[in-house]
Amino acid sequence: MSRIYRIPEPLSLIHPRSLKHLSFQLQTFVRGRLWLKILIGMALGIVTGLILGPSTGMVSQNVSYAIGEWLALPGYIFLALLQMIVVPLVFASIIRGIASGEDMEQLKMIGVRTVGYFIATTALAIIIGLSLALMINPGSYISSELVQSTMGSEIPQVNEAAVTTPGIADVPGMITTILPTNPLGSLATGQMLQVVVFSVIIGLALVSMSPTQSKPLLDLLGSLQEVSMTVVRWSMLLAPLAVFGLISKFTLNLGLAALLGMLVYVGTVLFGLLSLLIFYLLVVFIISRKGPIDFLRSVRDVLLLAFSTSSSAVVMPLSIKTAEDKLGVRPSISQFVIPLGATINMNGTALYQSIAAVFLAQVFGVELGFGALLLIMITVVGASIGTPSTPGVGIVILAMILSSVGIPTAGIALIIGVDRILDMCRTSVNVTGDLVTCVIMDKWVGSKKPAMQERFEHSKRETERKILGEDVIINSNDA
Repeated sequence: MSRIYRIPEPLSLIHPRSLKHLSFQLQTFVRGRLWLKILIGMALGIVTGLILGPSTGMVSQNVSYAIGEWLALPGYIFLALLQMIVVPLVFASIIRGIASGEDMEQLKMIGVRTVGYFIATTALAIIIGLSLALMINPGSYISSELVQSTMGSEIPQVNEAAVTTPGIADVPGMITTILPTNPLGSLATGQMLQVVVFSVIIGLALVSMSPTQSKPLLDLLGSLQEVSMTVVRWSMLLAPLAVFGLISKFTLNLGLAALLGMLVYVGTVLFGLLSLLIFYLLVVFIISRKGPIDFLRSVRDVLLLAFSTSSSAVVMPLSIKTAEDKLGVRPSISQFVIPLGATINMNGTALYQSIAAVFLAQVFGVELGFGALLLIMITVVGASIGTPSTPGVGIVILAMILSSVGIPTAGIALIIGVDRILDMCRTSVNVTGDLVTCVIMDKWVGSKKPAMQERFEHSKRETERKILGEDVIINSNDA
């Protein structure tokens, strides 16, 4: 009687090394208390900006502006380095994350459910933001004189083209624009949604090929990850000085009166982020019975680093390590969810953008009806999915959201001075959302293999890598 052999699918044979092996490059900054240096730089920046600002009379306004630009130079370099490296890092990590799956069935389930969960929680974050902004009404605490005094040379140059509500006939065309006709152009211009789609397509194609054919490209992408994290490590050396310079510049230009007038707006955003964090902790407790204090203690290091860097992408290695080692998530889940979440799961950013839009509408006296609020919600959902995970980019996306409902985009000059602290806080919430998603998907999707077996095989392959010196292992024994 002949025996029938089942040909294993390529995904079960090839095993790229986890991105978490690069977390050692980030842990030195955790041990060095980078977050504390950031806070000290922020405090010194506020003091320096107030002293050198025109309100004290020590220097003229032109000299004050020049001093601010030179102080902010390290910050500009810091932001440029992270913006330069985030696209190749995300591109490589998504593809290798797909290749880390256990089988195609699991990959399909986790992909559909993760994206669905991301969209649902983003909508919830926007609802929280809009509700708080409408209840607290922070725009009523800003005087018109303050608005006029802020609208000076700091008004950003943004696209004022109106964004109309799409009709049903426009939907097919919008869907096709998601597919990048020029992938290199999307990578070069940082069109993150197109980058994600392109990465997923390439990743699925790779895991459908013979492992011997896909291995060279996966090896190359592994090297790209290592190069990206090396640049990240270099940029982190500038972080405290960067925050000092940027805060100095904005405090110097805004002055004390503007900062005091913005306290209610800042408080509204921070309260919204806290509400979202409480929601995450409640979900984790329901799903895994892990108490809020225990969960926060487990993820403390990665949240402090996210706060310091303002980028969920650059902390991906430590996020994966935390999910697997501290939260007990399967490697096949964490290595797929974290890179994807660092790109399209921007709930903290979505909440901030919705509050900022309503705040500026209140400042300028723009009435927002139900239709306008719905348009804000739709626009923020779409924008947050395609938002690059780099510092300060939320302000750029906000310009598009404001123009969609007729709010003057020049109002961005009013809130840009306090954006640094809010950017760091919302990044920490974004990373928390990614880790919570890992916990949920680990329970919801799981794998055909028991969790203990998957972790044992993963550990066994890591030992084999050290012996062979290989980044990507082809497990021929399973064939």
